[in-house]
Amino acid sequence: MLKRKLVLQIVFVLFSAITFSQSKKLWTEIADDAFAKKDYATAAANYAKVLDDTTVLRSYVLPYETQLVNLNSKALFKVPELRVTKRKDSTNLVKENLVNSSKFDFIMYRLATSYRLNFDYHHAVEQYKKCVERKVYPDAPYYYGLSLMSLKRYSDALKVFDDYIHPKPSTDSLNAEPLKPGTDSLIKLAGTKQKSCYFALDSLTPRKPIKVRKMDSLVFNRGTSSFGAMYFENDTKVLFTSARKGGVITDPDKQDSQYFCDVYTSVIDDTIWQRPVNFGRPVNTSLHEGAAYFSKDGVMLFTRWSDNNKNESFIYMARSIDGKFYDAMKLGTNVNLPGYKAQQPFVSNDGTKLFFSSNRPGGLGGFDLWMAPIDGNGFIGEAQNLKAPVNTSGDEITPFFHDLASTLFYSSNGLPGLGGFDIYKVSLNVDDSIYQFPINLNAPLNSSKDDAYYVMDRLGEKGFISSDREDCPTGHCYDIYSFVNAPIFFNLSGIVFDAETSDPIPSALVTIKDVHDGEEPFFVVTDDKGYYETPLKPNLEYFLKAQKNKYFGQAASLATKGLTESKDFEQDFFLGKIPEGDIEIEGVEYDFDKFTLRPKSMEVLDKIVEVLKVNDNLSIELSSHTDARGNDAYNMKLSQGRAQSCVDYIVSKGIAKNRINATGYGETKPIILESEINKMVPKSEEFETAHQKNRRTAFRVIGESNINIINKTK
Repeated sequence: MLKRKLVLQIVFVLFSAITFSQSKKLWTEIADDAFAKKDYATAAANYAKVLDDTTVLRSYVLPYETQLVNLNSKALFKVPELRVTKRKDSTNLVKENLVNSSKFDFIMYRLATSYRLNFDYHHAVEQYKKCVERKVYPDAPYYYGLSLMSLKRYSDALKVFDDYIHPKPSTDSLNAEPLKPGTDSLIKLAGTKQKSCYFALDSLTPRKPIKVRKMDSLVFNRGTSSFGAMYFENDTKVLFTSARKGGVITDPDKQDSQYFCDVYTSVIDDTIWQRPVNFGRPVNTSLHEGAAYFSKDGVMLFTRWSDNNKNESFIYMARSIDGKFYDAMKLGTNVNLPGYKAQQPFVSNDGTKLFFSSNRPGGLGGFDLWMAPIDGNGFIGEAQNLKAPVNTSGDEITPFFHDLASTLFYSSNGLPGLGGFDIYKVSLNVDDSIYQFPINLNAPLNSSKDDAYYVMDRLGEKGFISSDREDCPTGHCYDIYSFVNAPIFFNLSGIVFDAETSDPIPSALVTIKDVHDGEEPFFVVTDDKGYYETPLKPNLEYFLKAQKNKYFGQAASLATKGLTESKDFEQDFFLGKIPEGDIEIEGVEYDFDKFTLRPKSMEVLDKIVEVLKVNDNLSIELSSHTDARGNDAYNMKLSQGRAQSCVDYIVSKGIAKNRINATGYGETKPIILESEINKMVPKSEEFETAHQKNRRTAFRVIGESNINIINKTK
């Protein structure tokens, strides 16, 4: 009896285990299906059930599937999702990860990802932390950090990102095999996320909105023009340029000092700027002097020019001892060239670089920014053009380099802006001495007129600009404005992937366009890791697309309109390769025995229109096919008419006629041969399905122009 009872218990346990295992298998299948359909709430609920016990995972083989789309070409009509970062582990995990990780780890990672994509960041943080501790998925720390940021745990996210970028050797004897390094492009993005964390932490300190205020007319903005305010020694002293009565002239009968620029200085006492003092001779003369810089060593650099020769201006240097200046000396031809203008000098805080603006030969057009190295003895070397992206075919003027931020500020009329000269900033990568893409400082620092001579204090809390934004009697004159705090910035970055392999695509072209055509479109090329990054302007709605030869392009959109805080946008693209053969267009229907398109067909063809708009470098053949039943000549005519109906509709939507050809093939290109169909039972389901496959509409790419920025800007 005891023996029988024991047997029954064993049978019951085995039956329960089998039943429980089957339940686990069912939950996993439900979760996988929900995950593929982006139903992340259902996926998370079922993955969580599976993780209650791992019995089923010992026997169940987890699937690996790639998503298919309507036109039998991967990622052709796939709409990318803004801000939901999709990487190799999103809907399709990397095969090698499936091989090297346990099924338990796979489910845990899927659960964490489901929570994150369902915006349940509290649970996502818990699960990603476990994934990171198990050291199985190399990129888990990146998504762990993202989830922490979503909970505003910026300090914790900073540490996670740092460990991801700079992994420490494992000291865990149970994990003898080292963790594989993270994806290069994600590591690069993690660096950007670290900056975002620093910005967010800094933003937690309450700050007043940026304010721009015109300085008083008693000290600064007196006379016909005032500009070029520059801190020297500390932020309580400034020197500036002004044309006003009482300036230095040699012939009062023939010269009016209010039309001649001199260099002045003023100091602040508490909150009041004191009466300005003219530096006098030998700095100021009966010519124009201005746009000055005063070094820590008591050396003043300034621009001198004459109304008698408006084609020239030169940079001078005047040394001072105990406040007394000696005769000014014109710098050599390393900086000044006869017949050209050199102006607006600024020396870096460490005294090793002289920045200035000049229209000397060797530039990109108009005035460019130049940098001349200064050695330990004060010798100024040969000036070097800062090149693109700092310089453009327009004019770049008034350089100011902020050492603490490793950022160059200047004004340009050759970049997209609000009008006239706008102030830009461009960061210097100190490791490779390469300047990044310029960022417009936007309103209220910039206006629809000229804005220049940007300068700020060491901590970047306040500063000055010069602008002609307000009308004046002469119609064009600068005034000095002060500002406090900093404007908001927007940044866009992402990675362009191969949709089938999830490999990054280098040298892909990303187009960014204002949907209202108020701004000129611009272009970014991905680096060797498929990564791109660019600043964006505020109060705009953008259309984005990524393209690469031999791939179908993909589009997306985002908007900075209405945003009042700085923000980093992320937008990835997944490009599907262009197949060599036909791509079937499912769902194109016609009236019986006619060419007339049904409304459903027009909806399908609208997708082709969108494909051709995004892929403006492609031309296609649109073909129609019939089955073998009926007269050959009639079938050819019917198919040609139907193909032409499709093309006519697509052309009516704005696609150029020369980009699309209509071809009817009748029954000449069957998918299933008539001899094979004749072996089937007439009018059977199999028989009718075979004929239906042959009655199809398709297209194939027959032409592709090269994708590059040169072609885009013609």
